[in-house]
Amino acid sequence: MRIGVVIPALNEAGSVGAVITRCLSQRHASDQMRVVVCDNGSSDGTADIARRHGAEVIHEVKRGYGTACLRALEVLGEWPEALVFIDADGSSRPEEMERLLAPIRSTEADAVIGRRRPSLKTMTWPQILGGRLAVSLIAWRWGIRYRDLGPFRAIRKQAYDRLGMADQTWGWTIEMQIKIILYRIRFREISVSWLPRTAGKSKISGTLMGVLRAGTRILWTFVRYVRNDPGKLPRKRLGTICSDSGARSS
Repeated sequence: MRIGVVIPALNEAGSVGAVITRCLSQRHASDQMRVVVCDNGSSDGTADIARRHGAEVIHEVKRGYGTACLRALEVLGEWPEALVFIDADGSSRPEEMERLLAPIRSTEADAVIGRRRPSLKTMTWPQILGGRLAVSLIAWRWGIRYRDLGPFRAIRKQAYDRLGMADQTWGWTIEMQIKIILYRIRFREISVSWLPRTAGKSKISGTLMGVLRAGTRILWTFVRYVRNDPGKLPRKRLGTICSDSGARSS
């Protein structure tokens, strides 16, 4: 399988190298893997370290999580068969990548969301409560109960192309999960580890303003898709998904 790994990064010099090395070590003998790091304006040498550890590096001066992901995807183009998104801060375990890819390899699912276990050791109360609110709103409107908006995720490239992703900020994750429902993409949610970041400072939980900006964007994205819902799905309970099991969005 041709696997494209997307890593948005901003001042993650202390962790990005290890993340890249560990990602590359997860490819099967029959796999091809490209790791693309989008340096979103780092000032600490993140790009140089990423390049030395085997990543393709692209620069994007316009700040934004979604912007960085979209820029990395431009570099990958049509080459990948599957995409993996992982943060550069060491909070996810690349060794769990195959858990996300396995349902895609076996054609059981076309998208797999990594479900984190909330903990005050790794997340702040606003992050925990904001995430729970977001998935509860999705369940209320579309009847699909996600358990998380985890950034560690995988999706078949053909399924990703159907989504028409556009958000350039912290609304990226909820936009993808809403569109997975709207376009009836087969999905699963799999438990993954969530560790304290190994270096750098969180762009969300590091400041009150960061928490407010991210939360506001996530809610705005939800409202946007409620208002522009094409009406393919009525507001009724269509199913739920649980850790290590999944109800398809159909």
